[in-house]
Amino acid sequence: MNGNTHLFIPGPTNIPEEVRRAMNVPMEDMRAPDFGEFISPLLADLKKVFRTETGRVFVFPGSGTGAWESAITNTLNTGDRVLMSRFGQFSMLWVDMAERLGLDVDVIDVDWGKGVPVEDYAARLAADKAHEIKAVFATHNETATGVTSNIAAIRAALDATDHPALLFVDGVSSIGSIEFEMEDWGVDLAVAGSQKGLMLPAGLGLLAVSEKALAAHERANMPRCYFSFADMIRLNDTGYFPYTPPTQLLRGLRVSLDMLLDAGMESVWDRHHRLASGVRAAVAEWQGCRLVADGPEWHSDTVSAIYAPDGIDARHVIETAYHKYQTSLGSGLAKLAGRAFRIGHLGSLNPVMLCGALSAAEMALCDAGAAITPGQGVAAAQEAFRLTTPPVQARAAAARAA
Repeated sequence: MNGNTHLFIPGPTNIPEEVRRAMNVPMEDMRAPDFGEFISPLLADLKKVFRTETGRVFVFPGSGTGAWESAITNTLNTGDRVLMSRFGQFSMLWVDMAERLGLDVDVIDVDWGKGVPVEDYAARLAADKAHEIKAVFATHNETATGVTSNIAAIRAALDATDHPALLFVDGVSSIGSIEFEMEDWGVDLAVAGSQKGLMLPAGLGLLAVSEKALAAHERANMPRCYFSFADMIRLNDTGYFPYTPPTQLLRGLRVSLDMLLDAGMESVWDRHHRLASGVRAAVAEWQGCRLVADGPEWHSDTVSAIYAPDGIDARHVIETAYHKYQTSLGSGLAKLAGRAFRIGHLGSLNPVMLCGALSAAEMALCDAGAAITPGQGVAAAQEAFRLTTPPVQARAAAARAA
């Protein structure tokens, strides 16, 4: 009666109607004679989203966190030294997991608002003449702070020192939304989740694994069971899974992959950049607000974390947007709680939807006492979107007008 509550958190994201319909099917036999004919092409097409032709992709019932654990336990050994950096809630959680699984973690702490310290990584790698570092971990897109790091530069640092360490990448809020080139960047293990750019409910942890990482698996002896590569490989090679898969999510994944690949991944990346640019234009007009990302080189195209003006509790902004304007904005996490709110701009979104999110955020900020001129940020976003309409859409609109 009062319409929908609008979702603008950085995941779970909005689900396209085509994907929703694909999942609204009766339960099926996951061991039926023809089920493998559905699964094998699905796994092959996932490699196109990760942008790799070699290696393989595993799909685990779970979340990105489960895929993290699988990546570690299947390729490393207890006591292995790994290089990591910590600059937000999710990179912090990854460090915590590595420590709890018994790795020797060399962690570099970075101010929240910046990303992977590539120069520091390069120095540590150059100093590691004995190649004691077995893996380098990098959070591609830190969802808590709206910061994207340069994965290609990390690969360049590894290559410059001729270092054999595996390159692990957390791509949960990047893969399927912003540029990611697993093969070209020499990524060995890349983690994604179904509830972000793949536009599905939470419930699938995806892990792409290079041939180098598969070889490392042969030498790894950490305990694992549910997340075992060996079990998955044995059954995936026949088109099946070693345990009951979430068949309805897989049916939805089939449609979401079709949508992404039909559009072309470059087109998907461009769309997310355009949407993010409109949000950033709006934030620049909100007096007292600024992005948590400390400079354009760190800007994320999937989520903007925004500092509330001094004296304004961001939690009040979020609660007001939700209760008064039926709009869900993302919370500030850990040390950003009460200081920042987030607008997710990934997945199934368009400029008009984001203008609604920005309008709700403006109204909630004003209600919280911020000295913001209503409509000013929205107008900036409108102009940004209007001036960046893709040529094909502009030509179609002109033809219809004629």
